[in-house]
Amino acid sequence: MNVINRVLVTGIPLVPKPIVGFFSRRYIAGKALEDAVRVVREINRDGMMATLDVLGEETSSREEARAAAETYKRVLAVIQSEKLDANVSVKLTQMALKLDPRFCREVFREVVREAHQRGIFVRIDMEDSSCTDETLAIYEELRREFDNVGIVLQAYLRRTVFDADSLIQNGRTNFRLCKGIYVEPRLIAYGDKDLINRNFTLVLERMLHDGAYVGIATHDERLVWEGMRLVRELNLPKERYEFQMLLGVDTELRKIILAAGHRLRIYVPFGEKWYRYSMRRLRENPQIGRYVIQNLFHRA
Repeated sequence: MNVINRVLVTGIPLVPKPIVGFFSRRYIAGKALEDAVRVVREINRDGMMATLDVLGEETSSREEARAAAETYKRVLAVIQSEKLDANVSVKLTQMALKLDPRFCREVFREVVREAHQRGIFVRIDMEDSSCTDETLAIYEELRREFDNVGIVLQAYLRRTVFDADSLIQNGRTNFRLCKGIYVEPRLIAYGDKDLINRNFTLVLERMLHDGAYVGIATHDERLVWEGMRLVRELNLPKERYEFQMLLGVDTELRKIILAAGHRLRIYVPFGEKWYRYSMRRLRENPQIGRYVIQNLFHRA
């Protein structure tokens, strides 16, 4: 990130919340489930799959966690009733992981069981490194009981190649592989972009070669190319992998992936707790940050 972009990103927290909301609409389906359903229908109509995410993390009470679980159950019911080509993605801190891991297991198991009964897949999102061990433990426990649950691994973590090997050795699994976005110390994560990309490719190759299903989650065209290269070299059927992208990011790359004949899933977040997610997206994309701040000055 150059100096100008760094300054702009630093200034984003000063931008009034309504303006952040205006520019975040490309990344977020809306506040209500009805908004998300409308967006997923459009995505399905354009030949893509979706994963629905109810925004929110790090709940501060068991009541909040149970409320989040009930929201997800409503989402599952709507996916089934509306016949949407969609699954769900869940952050375990939203289910009280940091508050009470045992309680989190109980509440989240209810969501996975409900999804299993409805024939819907559940992806466990990966959060910062303080959550990794507990998240993997919950995943391994649940996948011994259910076949509709998958996990996310982050290529920027130094441990990821070992985690992937361990999970694959313990049985056929379903991954989403992404770069990772949380700020981590050097001892835990790679900071060099080239190293992260090389590790992404290394881990992806091991996953695909060893028979895992992989959601190749990236907006980096170099990594999309590596994914296409690997599935071609391994002669994999389309049912063994998919590409994944965030809502509102690089629609041209979407078209490229679809035109090449690959399956593509779009991550569709929605909910009342949109602000924190929006700020993270804006920090990740300095060009959007530049646009937001320039617009603020034009309005002044």
